[in-house]
Amino acid sequence: MNIQLTKSQIGLDGVPAAETVLSHVDGERGELIIAGDHVAELAAQSSFEGVTARLWNAATGQVLSEANVRASLGAARERAFARLPELLGAARGLSIVDGFRAGIAGLRAESGLEPEAVIVGALAVIAGALVQRATGGDAIAPERSASHAADTLSMLLGRKPAPREVAALDAYFVTVCDHGMNASTFTTRVIASTQADLFAAVTGGYCALTGPLHGGAPEPVLEMLDAIGTSERIKPWVDAALLRGERLMGFGHRIYKVRDPRADVLKAAIERLASNGADLPFASEVETYIRGALQREKPDRRLETNVEFFTAILLDALGIPRQAFTPIFAVARSAGWTAHAREQQRTGRLIRPSSLYLGPKPAHAQH
Repeated sequence: MNIQLTKSQIGLDGVPAAETVLSHVDGERGELIIAGDHVAELAAQSSFEGVTARLWNAATGQVLSEANVRASLGAARERAFARLPELLGAARGLSIVDGFRAGIAGLRAESGLEPEAVIVGALAVIAGALVQRATGGDAIAPERSASHAADTLSMLLGRKPAPREVAALDAYFVTVCDHGMNASTFTTRVIASTQADLFAAVTGGYCALTGPLHGGAPEPVLEMLDAIGTSERIKPWVDAALLRGERLMGFGHRIYKVRDPRADVLKAAIERLASNGADLPFASEVETYIRGALQREKPDRRLETNVEFFTAILLDALGIPRQAFTPIFAVARSAGWTAHAREQQRTGRLIRPSSLYLGPKPAHAQH
């Protein structure tokens, strides 16, 4: 029997791989629900610790409060800082993105702390230390009582952040903490389904995140904005790029057929942060022209603004180095990864899809 798969089937588009209570993406309606609320409502009403508590509770059946999670993450950051020489030993000579992967791989269970707290807390410390090392500085000690967003910024920037900066990063953390069965979350769940521990599962999830088709797009967005430079150059630069068949970073999404709901949440956060020097008017001009140009050039496709476009502007406005964008994405997404890993482990079911063999068969194949 000669069976052929469509492109969509090969990519597993629309194929349910798990049952989850954690998040839901409706690409046709432009809807993202995390832990029972729409992402815009969640970003307006909850902190990163609050949404993390909701995700972990849903995945494990525990009853954790926002205060519980804040305390456990503070303790985890302190533990990770004490282990930095060991965690960063394998990262010597590597880029921030690759060094971060090596640091995650060195994590292990810590007495008195749940593995998910160890992971989420440590990732912020590793990211901050790698950024400081890249500029020739020493790692900044965490402040146990601070919020996760405030302490992450302090360790990245080497100074106490302003309240509006903390609010902006916290909104970002909440907005991107989970997003359905994306590539890195699927990777995390596959590894967790083998009953490997959370440390192995999250390491694999981060590796998937580093690809430019998943979490690696925000830095190229800034490179595009740098290349355009001025308002006068928007039209000729974009038109020439489309004529060459180049992909415009920050536009289009595999799932969303309408505007990515996370884009507007982050745009609002940038507007509140605008006094930090974020050139939102210029970015908005670029966004408006590109959306129109894509509609003209590709009328059969809905290529709307996605989360990477405003992620790039927000993180850049906060002074976070571009090389650290992917690790900071992982700091937020680790809340979702750990929840999905726990949820998958509770099912006890190994994820084992099949494939369609198209290679040669033995001459005397049995029928």
